[in-house]
Amino acid sequence: MSSISTHATSLAAVAAARETPHSTYPDDYVFPKDKLKRGMELCPGVIPLVIVACGSYSPVTNLHLRMFEMARDYINDHPQFCLLGGYFSPVSDAYNKPGLAAWNHRVRMCELAVADSDWLMVDPWESRQPEYQRTAWVLDHFDRMLNGQSTFTERSHPRIHIMLLAGGDLIQSFAVPNLWKESDLDHIIGDFGCLIIERSGADLTEFMLQSDVLYRHRKNIHLIQQHINNDISSTKIRLFVKRRLSIKYLLPDSVVKYIGEQGLYQ
Repeated sequence: MSSISTHATSLAAVAAARETPHSTYPDDYVFPKDKLKRGMELCPGVIPLVIVACGSYSPVTNLHLRMFEMARDYINDHPQFCLLGGYFSPVSDAYNKPGLAAWNHRVRMCELAVADSDWLMVDPWESRQPEYQRTAWVLDHFDRMLNGQSTFTERSHPRIHIMLLAGGDLIQSFAVPNLWKESDLDHIIGDFGCLIIERSGADLTEFMLQSDVLYRHRKNIHLIQQHINNDISSTKIRLFVKRRLSIKYLLPDSVVKYIGEQGLYQ
């Protein structure tokens, strides 16, 4: 716990010393906090935690939702943490990925998907940026929103710790040459930490052993087993829609309805 607290107290200085991102805060932007536990609900003597998942979400699927639930089960088994909430952070249109619907559609689909959740929210900040925001910058944004506002940070409580939630393919991409800045990886894993959902057949423990940066920060990487294999992907969903195949039960009904009403992915 002490090592995480030490990292947390230095995040502002680390972010200030890093490359400055080209980002904006629109006048009508409001950081979502309606489902965030706070005040007396903070568990005494443990680390208050928020988890963030970055991605395209074009569209959001039931697997994305299940990843959060698997992460919550894992956190509940580790009493050093007290989970306050979880956030979807859809990528900016500047990511320019094939099949990427406009940011407003992707944000709305995520909002529909979490409407019935008592702890999941959608932050539109990243999606509204005119330029692509690196993952390290997005986590810095969440740190500013959660720890730079007195609404959530009281003198009697520790800083809120933030972790990145992702699938095993993300951690494997950390080793791809020139794909990630090493300083970003040190910041993402060393200062924040990762919750990684393992995919069937992937030996991430061995993979971490082979990677210098992952091994260096191995204690901040939490591997979560996927007990029921689920390979639903947004790419497959878009193909199903294009081929006029049913996507019911692969995503929330509200998202299926929205895709049809808006004529997305046809």
